[in-house]
Amino acid sequence: MIVVFARSPAAGEVKTRLTPPFTPEQAADFYAAMLADVLAATAEWARALQSTALVAVHPWLRRDAVSRLAPGALRLVPQRGRDLGARMTWAVREAAAAGARRILLRGSDSPTLDRTAIAAVLDPLEDHDLVLRPDHDGGYGAIGLRQPVPGLFDHPMGTGGVLADTLANARRLGLRSHVAESGFDIDVASDLTRLAAARASGAAASCPRTLAYLDAHGLWPPATSTPV
Repeated sequence: MIVVFARSPAAGEVKTRLTPPFTPEQAADFYAAMLADVLAATAEWARALQSTALVAVHPWLRRDAVSRLAPGALRLVPQRGRDLGARMTWAVREAAAAGARRILLRGSDSPTLDRTAIAAVLDPLEDHDLVLRPDHDGGYGAIGLRQPVPGLFDHPMGTGGVLADTLANARRLGLRSHVAESGFDIDVASDLTRLAAARASGAAASCPRTLAYLDAHGLWPPATSTPV
C-alpha cells in the first residue's frame, strides 16, 4: 500500500519557506502543481504494482481542494494524530490492519520521486523491516515498513536530524534497516536548482505540472531561469 501525505494547498499554509521570492499565493499554486504530479504518479504506480493507494489529507475539512487534484483511483483519508510522527504511526497501523504487507509512506514535496525510487524502497522490504529514502536536508521523502512499529517516530519531526533520529529509534527497537539512494525535496528556493538539474538530466519526467508552473510564472532562480 502507498500512502501520500498531503496538505490542502492554501496560501500562507504550504511551502511558506519559499516566500519570498514566491508570494504566498504562488507558493500554494506551486504546491498544488507538485501535489497533482505526485498523485498522478502514485495512481500509476499503484496500478502497476496492483496495490492500493491512499491520500492522507490535512486539514480534513479542506479535503475538496486535494480531491480535485487526485485521480479517481486514489481514496482520501484524514490524517489522525497530534503531530506528524503520530500521524505516520496511525497511517502504518491502518494500512497493516487493511492487510498490507509492504507499506510505503511518501511526502508531497519530492516531485521527481519516480517508479525506480519507489522500487528501491519497496523491494528491500523482503529482508528488512524499515527502508528510508533520505533527502538532502537530513530528512526522508519516502519510508517503507512491513508492519507498525510503536515508538519508531517518537522524536521531533521537521528538523535536520529526522533521518538520524528515526534510524536511532530503529536500532533501539531491533529493526533491520536499509537506507536507499538519496533524493531531494523542495522546501526553499535554492532547492529549485536541484529540480533544474534533474530536468536537464532527464530525471524530472514525473513532474510535468511542476515544471510547467515554474516556466509559466518565471519562478526559477536566476541561474536556472531558462532550464534545459
